[in-house]
Amino acid sequence: MYSQAEKEILTWTVKLNEEVGELCNDILSVLKLQRKSKLDKFDKRNFYEEFADVIITTIQLANSAGVDIERAINDKLKKIEKRSKTDRIE
Repeated sequence: MYSQAEKEILTWTVKLNEEVGELCNDILSVLKLQRKSKLDKFDKRNFYEEFADVIITTIQLANSAGVDIERAINDKLKKIEKRSKTDRIE
């Protein structure tokens, strides 16, 4: 049996997958690679909302999982910056 915390993490994980799928559909539409029935319904304003949905849902998942999202982002940005400096030197 799952604990309430585990259920919450699983719920946000599934929701994140859903939001990423919706963003992917919109990206296909922007690139005119989506099927005609979806292109006919596409509204570019929703495209921006889908990015926001992915970000917000990611933050909610991180909170549920006990991840300090600000620290995680800062740590990752430092790694990217360090790698970028290393790549320029070589």
